[in-house]
This record gives sequence, C-alpha cells and structure tokens, in this order.
Amino acid sequence: MGEAGIGETRKVQAMTEGAETREIRLKRLRLRSWRRGTKEMDLILGHFADRALEAMSTDELDLYEALLDEADQDLAGWAMGREAPPARFAGLMAQIMAHSGPRR
Repeated sequence: MGEAGIGETRKVQAMTEGAETREIRLKRLRLRSWRRGTKEMDLILGHFADRALEAMSTDELDLYEALLDEADQDLAGWAMGREAPPARFAGLMAQIMAHSGPRR
C-alpha cells in the first residue's frame, strides 16, 4: 500500500473515531511531511510543515493534505522546476519553495 493509501486509511479511521482536533491534524500532517519516502521531499516538506502549518486555515490545510497525497516523483519535479505543478497547487508550491531557501 502506497503513501496515499496509508493516508486514506488514517482519514477513515479518524472519521470513524470521531472528529479530529486541529492539534491532532497538525501532528499528523507534520509526520506525513517528514516521512515521505525520499530524503529530499522529507526535508523540503518537513521544514515547511514545521514553520507554516500552524498559521494555515482549514482550507489551506485541506489543500496541503491533498498535495501530500501526490507522488514524491511529481512533487520533486515541481519543487525542482522540471515541471509546472497543477494550477491548484501552484501557489502552495511557491510558498513551500520560498521556505526551502537559505535560512538567515
């Protein structure tokens, strides 16, 4: 079962066990961000999640969660500029890449 399948299973479990709190959702999204399957995407998405998820609205978190359901190969292509992300993810990918630059 791939990452998307695991994520879907967790969503179903959360829905059957009751509403997921924002705190639990943020923890789950951080974990998924840091454990992607490729080190490059772990670092890019993990650092972004640590810095930005707390301030995101519910709709923004929904979009980020949809992004996490995408394959690492696609995400890496978008992050490295080899391919343009789908329009629905373009703004979010720009934010992610702005967070992945040099730290000051």
